[in-house]
Amino acid sequence: MHALRRDDRGSSPVEFVLVGTMLTALTLAVLQLALAVYVRNVVHDAAVEGAQHAALADVDPAAGAERARRVITQAVGSAYADDVTAAQSESGGRTVVVVRIRTALPVIGLIGIPSAMQIVAEAPAESFDE
Repeated sequence: MHALRRDDRGSSPVEFVLVGTMLTALTLAVLQLALAVYVRNVVHDAAVEGAQHAALADVDPAAGAERARRVITQAVGSAYADDVTAAQSESGGRTVVVVRIRTALPVIGLIGIPSAMQIVAEAPAESFDE
């Protein structure tokens, strides 16, 4: 019986499975984190682009929201472009265009927690009067 306890034949496949499973899980976690950061960056850039577009003198804020929606749809899909709003407001005595996007935070692939991420972008509104 003592000889069987010291025999380590067959332990390599078990170690391989344990270590391989752990490395696979770690790799998938890093890829998921990268995907979440990518989606956040796409949504942020879309909000900024939408705000800058809507801030032009002859453009309605709704056109900025539509532009942000289109950028998100092209990059990550229409499921992430459901809740996009744009409006004008006052900030520091100036009129600004505010684009707000509420979207899901991807947790498993592109499946995620709905409305977990909110991105806000502002741009000073241009006018022909000034």
